[in-house]
Amino acid sequence: MASIKDVAAAAGVSVATVSRVLNEHPSVSADARTRVLAAVEALGYRPNAVARSLRTDQTHTLGLVISDVLNPYFTELARSVEEEARALGYSVIIGNADERPDLQDHHVRTLLDRRIDGLLVSPTDGGSPLMLDAARAGTPMVFVDRWIPGVEVPVVRADGRAAVRDLVAHLYGLGHRRLAIIAGPAATTTGSERVEAFRAAMAEYGLPLPDAHIGQGDFQAESGRRVTEGFLDLPEPPEVVFAADNLMALGALDAIRARGLRVPDDIALAAFDDIPWFVHTDPPITAIAQPTGELGRAAVRALVDRIEGRDVPASVTFAARLVVRRSCGEPAPQEPSPSPVQRSTS
Repeated sequence: MASIKDVAAAAGVSVATVSRVLNEHPSVSADARTRVLAAVEALGYRPNAVARSLRTDQTHTLGLVISDVLNPYFTELARSVEEEARALGYSVIIGNADERPDLQDHHVRTLLDRRIDGLLVSPTDGGSPLMLDAARAGTPMVFVDRWIPGVEVPVVRADGRAAVRDLVAHLYGLGHRRLAIIAGPAATTTGSERVEAFRAAMAEYGLPLPDAHIGQGDFQAESGRRVTEGFLDLPEPPEVVFAADNLMALGALDAIRARGLRVPDDIALAAFDDIPWFVHTDPPITAIAQPTGELGRAAVRALVDRIEGRDVPASVTFAARLVVRRSCGEPAPQEPSPSPVQRSTS
């Protein structure tokens, strides 16, 4: 493997000049720069990243801690993060918290020990003291998808409240009145926000959301299955189950089929976080889609801006949207849905 001394000898310059060229220092003549770059290419020289990081105090490496790598939403998010980081000259090390605060702490600690330049986190279950200490100590950090209220870290997220209102309007127009939700962990911002948005949207249509129609899940398929079984055991089961994430929706679908019931003939099903699989289920599942790729790319840009000393807004928010498929039923053309304002004044 060629060394920096080999490059200097081939280019007829000093080692210091080679170093200045590689670090894009402006005090090198155009001729010397050309000869050094030609020697680098001819010899296949690759700078020692560890040695360079010790000199510059930068590793050009970002850390990404996501809540669940098996969730297709977070898989897509991680892919967009890696692609954008690579385009900006950074590598990414990914840690999977598996919705466990202790694993999240482990990954944060490991990434900080590896001297990453900055950290992207989708906090699980409200965060952890280690992560909060790192943020307060000045580690460049950006929250993506989820966030921790009161912590001064930029947030890149999607706002799903308007899409949830659109979903409830769609369900009401189909004639559904008894709606239920499988909620995510209340300690996560996404878990609590989606329940509040669902409740508020139902109130606009004069629909109650009784406690028996709020099931506590954990963003995992098994909890969706368990909660849906409880809904189906009620004396008067709901007409619609809305799962606050995609994996819980798949668990709900399993529970419905295990009872010999059909979607949407016997019970309707909708989900937050659209995924490619939903097109291939029978029937395809109505879902709220977040702009996942845009979220990941924007989060990387915000973090790199922080690392490189540029101003970053406190929050970057994208809009989610409703994707209507067949899992909630076909609209009845003879009964158009009135607006919430019309209903509230009648």
